[in-house]
Amino acid sequence: MKKLFIILMLVLSACTFQTKHRGYVFPDDLETRVANIKTTAQLQDEIGDPQTRTIYGDEVWVYYSADENMRGPLPQTYDNKTVLLAWVKNGRVLKTQVLHDDDLKDIKLAEGETEIPAAIELNALEEMFNNIGRFSPAGLGQ
Repeated sequence: MKKLFIILMLVLSACTFQTKHRGYVFPDDLETRVANIKTTAQLQDEIGDPQTRTIYGDEVWVYYSADENMRGPLPQTYDNKTVLLAWVKNGRVLKTQVLHDDDLKDIKLAEGETEIPAAIELNALEEMFNNIGRFSPAGLGQ
């Protein structure tokens, strides 16, 4: 009976329920707040700096928020996902769009690794001998 109790306690202790917030903490009335924003300075004051900006095409500032749910041995899940997109040009906010869970597609990551076409596979011994002479001793500044 004691062994069963100990095993049951170990199993239950592994089943923690924890939620961590990732990204920005958006206000509840996000849509109405960003609808009145006209400049990038106002956007930065209200929401903050973007997590990323596009480098090709139209300049878009991207803000992301999600709750990461950890349920013991089960895989992590994400919910309450929100993405704020702001199209920006010359310090002006041209358009904003708020996307929620239902608007975002679920993307499944492929298992394994992506192969690199010209990669050279070396074993541990080849790696060790391959690095001989590549590094200068510390302090020589070469």
